[in-house]
Amino acid sequence: MSSENEPAGGGADDASPEQLALIRETVRRAKTPRAKPRTWRGAALAKERPVARVLVDKGVLHLDRYFDYAVPEELDGEAQPGVRVRVRFGAGRHRVRDGRREGGGLIDGFLIERLAESDYSGPLAALAQVVSPERILDEELLGLVRAVADRYAGSVADVLQLAVPPRNARAEKRPSPQPLPPPAPPEPGSWTRYEQGAAFVTALAAGSAPRAVWNALPGPQWADELARAVTATLASGRGALVVLPDGRAVARVDAALTALLGEGRHAVLTADAGPEKRYAQWLAVRRGAVRAVVGTRAAMFAPVRDLGLVALWDDGDDSHSEPHAPQPHAREVLLLRAAQDRCAFLLGAWSCTVDAAQLVETGWARPLVAAREQVRAAAPLVRTVGDQDLARDEAARAARLPSLAWQVVRDGLRHGPVLVQVPRRGYVPRMACAACRTPARCRHCAGPLEGQESASALRCGWCGREEGDWHCPECGGFRLRAQVVGARRTAEELGRAFPAVPVRTSGREQVLDTVSQAPALVVSTPGAEPVAEGGYTAALLLDGWAMLGRPDLRAGEDALRRWLAAASLVRPQSAGGTVVAIAEPTLRPVQALVRWDPVGHAVRELGERAELGFPPVSRMAAVTGPPEAVAGFLRAVELPGEAEVLGPVPLPVTAEGRPRRVGAPPPGEHWERALVRVPPGRGAALAGALKTAQAARTARTARGSRGSEEAVWVRIDPPDIG
Repeated sequence: MSSENEPAGGGADDASPEQLALIRETVRRAKTPRAKPRTWRGAALAKERPVARVLVDKGVLHLDRYFDYAVPEELDGEAQPGVRVRVRFGAGRHRVRDGRREGGGLIDGFLIERLAESDYSGPLAALAQVVSPERILDEELLGLVRAVADRYAGSVADVLQLAVPPRNARAEKRPSPQPLPPPAPPEPGSWTRYEQGAAFVTALAAGSAPRAVWNALPGPQWADELARAVTATLASGRGALVVLPDGRAVARVDAALTALLGEGRHAVLTADAGPEKRYAQWLAVRRGAVRAVVGTRAAMFAPVRDLGLVALWDDGDDSHSEPHAPQPHAREVLLLRAAQDRCAFLLGAWSCTVDAAQLVETGWARPLVAAREQVRAAAPLVRTVGDQDLARDEAARAARLPSLAWQVVRDGLRHGPVLVQVPRRGYVPRMACAACRTPARCRHCAGPLEGQESASALRCGWCGREEGDWHCPECGGFRLRAQVVGARRTAEELGRAFPAVPVRTSGREQVLDTVSQAPALVVSTPGAEPVAEGGYTAALLLDGWAMLGRPDLRAGEDALRRWLAAASLVRPQSAGGTVVAIAEPTLRPVQALVRWDPVGHAVRELGERAELGFPPVSRMAAVTGPPEAVAGFLRAVELPGEAEVLGPVPLPVTAEGRPRRVGAPPPGEHWERALVRVPPGRGAALAGALKTAQAARTARTARGSRGSEEAVWVRIDPPDIG
């Protein structure tokens, strides 16, 4: 051995007694057999409560229960109820070694509780890992998740994926800010415009739990009014939760709350925030550092401490309906939270849905409305143009807009921006024969032909093929006309009519948040209308028949909601605000718009649906799938005695190349749908029966006892029932 390899300082003989003791201890530990991580083979179990009850992240219904696992002694301190864990799932009884079940794949889960012993008589697998010591899931959130799963015939694991955001380690390591003391009770502000508005705010500040359906007056004050309701709840020492349809509405309420309370009093939960920021905000709420939450649909599960108020804005918006299983609606989730936490409830909108009217009709909530004098003072003037007016109007026959609409636009542009609401996006979404009105269809897939910005080109809306030599199969004509004109084509026409005025569009491709008070034409699709500084001087609501003519139970209600949302952005009549609706004035939704009476419209709709047994008076579920699968499911399910099965009926076939909606048939497949209806009070029994039948079906598929059964979609309270 060379001198370079000799130990310096004379070797181990010259080592100090402390160093020798450290070396001997290291050697002794190396000889001791250690349990392998995530299997813990041979590891001792926790001395107290060695059994962990775990909810695994498996969304199939036949596994919607808890599973017991052994707790290794080394994980005893971190394995507390509510933490995220990883376990091995799927090992059979034959894979047992030294009394411990082994094998299976690693899967995430939540530790629900610790037990002294298990109800399961066989060997238990051990917890593989405690992902984080942060206690995420408490009894209150678990109870809400279980109630939502039962309400919508879904699994707890699926609802938990909606309720708890994905973990972010960096956000979890950062401490949350210290909670601030309750603020002072706010002044009622513009709540005094409503008959019981000031009393509602006072009751919140006093710690009471009022429940109200709020028909908001037109104008931008609704965001400040929501912020004052939240501030009053915080002043009572309780928490508040506000759910809004989109990020633009969240930004307005966020700004109003910041103006009232300052920074650090509330959290904003939206998907646009990014995973780290969103999880950090969610943790701040979970830890009690923040007592108020404002957010979009996913915020309906926010774990607010001492919840005192749940509020929802515009419950008729489609964004409040979750597209992922089990597809809960934010309104129903907040109703469950109000009942579970015995807190205040506020459902507000410019319009009024039939579901909201039912809450008032049953006495569960009180109406929060303004007197007619206040409504007339805040609303714009609404004028209508029907079919008879169009027939007598020379300008309307030659162009798209009647003379009244042109005059209102011309007068409005002298004082500020004018809003034009178009029910469809694009250029010319639908074309038809100019002679016989037969819809223009693609020769390859029978899809609708759409006009492009190049006048000579047509393109199929389903398969995308261009059609350059179209002729009508009924009359042989070659000329086309627009069935529904899109937003871009409308903007082009208005730009030619008013060449000196800028034209801006807001729609799916680009949604504008605000526009200035300078004169401009703002063409928007429903729901994408930007807010104008000082309000619009006028608004045109085009092609009303396109929204009213949809084959859907809620077509009239939804059309009125979209019209009111646009008209609420217009200045009051006293300031010259005017709205022109191109729709038949004798129809009920149009009359409700003219009178600005959404509550009366909703009450009449509710009465008719009660006579016919339609939702929301009755509870309904949709069963969708291949014909044989739907028939087999209906034979197997044990429905309540009062249940009535409507159908099955065939669904439209999804064409190749078109986007597939959730629960829709795959392209080219023929599916059917059956509706199951039960009277009031039997909704829980219906959901339980459907969930049991679906669980049995998935269990048979997992065991392979009947081969691979075709999928059946079950949805409680389908939004579109025709």
